Amino acid sequence: MTIAEAQQQVDEWIKTIGVRYFNELTNLGILMEEVGELSRIMVRKYGEQSFKAGENADALADEMADVLWVLICLANQTGVNLTEALQKNMIKKTNRDGNRHQLNQKLQ
Repeated sequence: MTIAEAQQQVDEWIKTIGVRYFNELTNLGILMEEVGELSRIMVRKYGEQSFKAGENADALADEMADVLWVLICLANQTGVNLTEALQKNMIKKTNRDGNRHQLNQKLQ
């Protein structure tokens, strides 16, 4: 699935099953919530914290998908073409950081 196809499928799902988009500020709050849930798993799986009884260490992919879903909703609502945005962002990062990481002694 391409990013454009994902944007289209989310839009279709929202309009047929989800009834309508939540407003942008609500979706921003939901995005923050989903990032928090992803963070909770990451710090337990890769950091020093341990899982509590009943927490699912295998939910990492699902939480990442939740973050992506809400980000796509926000892009759709605000008219952002994520394919174009990502392509422009890659060019920006390449121009800005072309040698930066190779020259970073901390990464050697």
